[in-house]
Amino acid sequence: QAILAPPLGLPQDPARAAAARRPTQQHRPRTPCCCRGTRAMGNCCGNRPEDQADKDEKFGNGSKDLSEGPAAKTRGCTDIVWIPIFAAAWVLFLIVTFAGMLNGNPSKLYSPRDFSGAYCGVEENWNNGPNLVNTPTLSFTMNVTSTVELLMKQAVCSAPAAKVLTEGNSFFDPLLETQEERDAYLCNCCIQPCGGCDASIAVEDFTDATALVDTMQAKLAELTDFSNAASLFSTGGANADMFSTSAFWEEATKYFNLVCVTDCSVDYTTIDGATDPRTFTYSPPKDNNLYAVWNTLLKAPSSNTMATDVSQLLNSSFTFQALPISMCPYDPQFCVPFPGVQYTELQGSSLYCTFDFAGEVVDAIGDVAASALESIGVTSITSAGVTELGKMAGDFLSAIDAFIIVSVLAFIIGIVFLVVLRFTIGICVWIAIVISILMFILGGAFIFTLSIQCSDAGLLETGIQTSVAIAIAGTTAVSQTITGEEVSEECTGDCQDYRGVQHYSKNGLSCVTWDDPSRTRMSQYSSTAYPEADLEKNYCRNPYKANDTLKHDTIWCITSDELVKWEECYPIGVIIPECDDGHEIEPEEWRTILHYTSYVIWGLGGVWLIIIICMVKRINLAISLNKVAALFLARNPHIVLIPVVQAIVAIIWTLLWFLSASFLLSQVPADYTPTASYATYTEAYGTGGNCTFWSTITGETCVEGTPGMCNDQWPTGDVWKASAADCEWADGVAKCWRCSQPRYAFDWRFWVSFFVYLWNHAFNIALGQILIAMAVSLWFFTKNEEKGKLGLVPKALKIIFRYHVGSVIFGSFIVAAVQFIRYLMKYFEKQAEAQKNRIMVYVLKCVQCCIWCFEKCIKFLNKNAYIQIALTGNNFCTSARKAFFLILRNVIRFGTLAALSGIIHAIGFVFIMSATVVVGYFLMREMHDDISPFMPIVCFILVSYVVAKLYMNVFGLAVDTSLQCFLCVEEMGLGQDCVPPVLANFVKQQTSKAAVTAQASAILPAQTSTASAEL
Repeated sequence: QAILAPPLGLPQDPARAAAARRPTQQHRPRTPCCCRGTRAMGNCCGNRPEDQADKDEKFGNGSKDLSEGPAAKTRGCTDIVWIPIFAAAWVLFLIVTFAGMLNGNPSKLYSPRDFSGAYCGVEENWNNGPNLVNTPTLSFTMNVTSTVELLMKQAVCSAPAAKVLTEGNSFFDPLLETQEERDAYLCNCCIQPCGGCDASIAVEDFTDATALVDTMQAKLAELTDFSNAASLFSTGGANADMFSTSAFWEEATKYFNLVCVTDCSVDYTTIDGATDPRTFTYSPPKDNNLYAVWNTLLKAPSSNTMATDVSQLLNSSFTFQALPISMCPYDPQFCVPFPGVQYTELQGSSLYCTFDFAGEVVDAIGDVAASALESIGVTSITSAGVTELGKMAGDFLSAIDAFIIVSVLAFIIGIVFLVVLRFTIGICVWIAIVISILMFILGGAFIFTLSIQCSDAGLLETGIQTSVAIAIAGTTAVSQTITGEEVSEECTGDCQDYRGVQHYSKNGLSCVTWDDPSRTRMSQYSSTAYPEADLEKNYCRNPYKANDTLKHDTIWCITSDELVKWEECYPIGVIIPECDDGHEIEPEEWRTILHYTSYVIWGLGGVWLIIIICMVKRINLAISLNKVAALFLARNPHIVLIPVVQAIVAIIWTLLWFLSASFLLSQVPADYTPTASYATYTEAYGTGGNCTFWSTITGETCVEGTPGMCNDQWPTGDVWKASAADCEWADGVAKCWRCSQPRYAFDWRFWVSFFVYLWNHAFNIALGQILIAMAVSLWFFTKNEEKGKLGLVPKALKIIFRYHVGSVIFGSFIVAAVQFIRYLMKYFEKQAEAQKNRIMVYVLKCVQCCIWCFEKCIKFLNKNAYIQIALTGNNFCTSARKAFFLILRNVIRFGTLAALSGIIHAIGFVFIMSATVVVGYFLMREMHDDISPFMPIVCFILVSYVVAKLYMNVFGLAVDTSLQCFLCVEEMGLGQDCVPPVLANFVKQQTSKAAVTAQASAILPAQTSTASAEL
């Protein structure tokens, strides 16, 4: 008390008076392990003589000083106001969900849809669509318009038809009365060159009507008479040029309609036993340019014998049999089965059908050809997204047992990785650092080699030659420095005057001695034969005589390689040789840029190497912290259950939310898509542009796209063409194109639900982070001999749920808000894309990128704020502020740890995912060798990624928490009783530095006081 008392005459300092009233050491309560060690940096609470601003941010000041450990009784509830706010968000979510369940139909998100967008198995479809409640299966029928269009043109545009329509004869006038009609017909048929054609129609023409009728009847009989199905796909059939090739099946989506039927057994054979069969008589669509001409020929007067053959052909040969309405509830046009094509259920799905040739077709074309064509057709349909969902679901369901086994194995592989990592982490880190340095070296070498590559040399060859030249130049320089000899490497012209000591070819092959008596090849070259060439030892030369007709243009040597007898050489010191045939990279300005870029990369590599050398201690600290995290996980493996439970909760929550959101998504408003009909496909669907990002930047001329009436907002609708009977007419124009609605749409209710989903998802992640941080903190500040005996997870759960749930809710709200804004920008981007507004698309992409970066920063700060909450018990804002300043004070340490953690995370992901996928593949081969492994392997990749992310998140959070615990020990000057052994040396070093600093700080004021007294 005498020491703490102020000098006489000065007022009593309240802080000193409070310190004087503190109990003596023997009466103080027992302090935790860390406070009972060496306290070179001040007392247990860490009150050091520092600036007040610095003291406010560092560990060990105020009531939250960790002097009694992270589980101190000084904690209180934090940010509790956010708990009722979170509850209110849940109430709003439930209201929106239950309201949506009244009118939603989630089956619309996955049910099959026909060509018009109507849902199979649904009674009431949009815009007075067909009643499909009894037809739940999606199958295929003939698209008569596309299949017959070429045959129609062949008939209508044939020479006999053209004569009837445009010429007539001495007895009959042409059926097309005006010259304008005749010119339009000749142009639409491309009989004469015009603006609407670029070539004539590539079909066989006929000189007389009899040949036309015979050929067309044979072709149409294969399509309309099912008894001719075998010949339809045969190379000897009348339609061999169209249906017997793979080209037809590669465009299967063009020649088949998607329709809803009762089941996959509905095909052309069904009509034989049908009690109510139907027929469909083809005519071109009303918006077809040849529609009027077709009707003119069809209705030609019977008295016109010139048109009789063509008219009878059109009237009698274009009638098709259609499925009964009970099996195919559409207009007959869409229910015409394709002869010879049957269907079977897609594997794993009873709602989708796939192709299967009839037996007579297989007999006619062979098993191999039939299988090949079926495969091509299925591929075409799948690429269009028709059966992809069903097949993927089928493969997954078939391999569900393998998926479950691989999921369990993925967790086991993750545990194995953590065990291995504990002992190999130092090696992994230093290997990764060496690899990073080599990447700079090799990257610079690649760019440098590219800048000097000759057009007649490969990149690898140039790299080898350059490496050889550099190596030889270096070794020669060292050798000459040691011996004191200096040899000229000058070379002029064809280098006959070269007298240097190069003894390797340009590709690094060693040269043999010119006068070696054992040499049998090219023995005509020796010092005796060419005395003036100075063929000394095995040095490269260019020996020739004045009267020789064959002379080389540079130095060379005889190599020791058995295959390469001789090869050119470069004089020592020539790193970049001249290219006689020019360079690979033109022009020279680009080579210059690449040349200097390589130097920049090498320079950065050198800077990186210097940084590594200067930061060896910090790297070792980071490695030790990773070892601490691995030790923590090894001694407390049950901590991995936290992310496992998180994953289970996340999956359940995501499934429940998607189920609830599906009711909202499926409620597409009736007026979302126009119900009108349109004259052209372009008007309904719009046009695509060819403008790119670079054309936007450079101002190049390009074609802008225009939105259509059916897809001018996102989610976009689709376009389909109605039957001829359902087309609308306006001002003499047929309007046959109509819109179909998208499967889903967004409204304000969905956005409310989506934000609550993001908030709960972020809360789940944040809760796991703070629980792990709390567990690591408790473990770190436990005495070393007692580590592993404390039930960390139950104690962490008790502390967090009792005091800090509000802070977790607050922090997760911030993350969810930022994510929500980013997704909203994505929504606006899709809207701009639908509107073909490319400028706004690029702007919104940039905004999303900025928000994504900001989100990463927020997540990083939140994670460290949760660690601060676990350590000190402060509220979220205070903890975030303290975490921010803690990062600023130790930015190099945090940066080093983040870089190395990134390396460890990458290694962990590669190890866990690779091992899981490899094991899963071989397991699939053993258990299900009869199905495609593609979809199961995709699932294996996904589950291994999730497992790897869970494990590496736990490990990374343990590393980050260990760093803050170490900084706490360092800034508070605590002892080493509870510091893990791998960090003991670092604590000793910091304690020694702090002791020296404290001693110097104590001596300096004393010396100053003495000097003042003497003065």
